Amino acid sequence: MPRIQLVDIETAQGETARFFEATTRMRGRIPNAARSWANIPYIVKFNLPFGVALHREAAGGVLSNKLKEIAIIKTSHLNGCSY
Repeated sequence: MPRIQLVDIETAQGETARFFEATTRMRGRIPNAARSWANIPYIVKFNLPFGVALHREAAGGVLSNKLKEIAIIKTSHLNGCSY
């Protein structure tokens, strides 16, 4: 059971709905992390562009997406994350 309630995509309204729309446009999907961040949409909307820049190639970084994903998975594994 998650410690933080995930915001329901279908019933989101106002700033939260706009955050989900922007996340979908920029990332192509709404990951569960974004659903938890949506609990504070006024703060998290400023983080969205930075997160996208970190995950996309040619957005100011020099690492490939594949290498970034490997780093994310390895870091999660080392920290004992089951998800």
